[in-house]
Amino acid sequence: MRKNSQSRIIREETFYVDGKMNLTSEVEKSGYGILPGVVCELETRSLLDELAGAGLPRSRAGIRHVMGNPGVSRIAHAENILLAVREILGDGAIPFRATLFDKSPTSNWLVMWHQDTALPLLDKRESEGWGPWSVKDGVTYAHAPAKALEKVLAVRLHLDDSNLHNGPLRILPGTHTAGVLTDEEIHKLSEDVPGVECPVPQGGAILMRPLVVHASSKSVSGEPRRVIHIEYAAQKEILPGMTLAIA
Repeated sequence: MRKNSQSRIIREETFYVDGKMNLTSEVEKSGYGILPGVVCELETRSLLDELAGAGLPRSRAGIRHVMGNPGVSRIAHAENILLAVREILGDGAIPFRATLFDKSPTSNWLVMWHQDTALPLLDKRESEGWGPWSVKDGVTYAHAPAKALEKVLAVRLHLDDSNLHNGPLRILPGTHTAGVLTDEEIHKLSEDVPGVECPVPQGGAILMRPLVVHASSKSVSGEPRRVIHIEYAAQKEILPGMTLAIA
């Protein structure tokens, strides 16, 4: 792998399904792909209004565990999104967790290079490869082994335009094939693999594997960057004896 400290910028049309590229192949090769025009502007505004009126507890970064919100559930089960997800995970794929990430001038933050390895579970069952365990807002979590995380796909639905100035997602392509990594291994990859910034227009989505190494910079503009991060699994019993919670 070659060293390059500069992030290169993705040409959005490269991974667009409408551009005749095979989304499944791109996600398997690079760990992510971009799906444009998933929802219209009216739908994004309606969802934002529903979330604003729901009175859900917020953290600095947004709102956790919003799958139970009717608007979020409606979007998560939308036919066009499920079709794209099931082409990758299989016909039994289901949404199990959703999070609103809300980056703005009054709530600005960055995320260092990392993988998403914690999964919500119905109960705590000690099993090889699972842990450490925790409880977040009443939901049991465990860091999962690669064989479970390989059955998960996230859909990051953009409720605003994401551009190079308001803290877009950054990805190290192809790193999802390396398994669950240590902090030191992630740091090494960040030095060796050219990062990709992923601007996405409002209503578009990034489909990504949880094991692909990714990050997000602080916004340097006054524009909001709100994203609904919906996670899907090939089946609710992600591995024998380990059942996902809906969160």
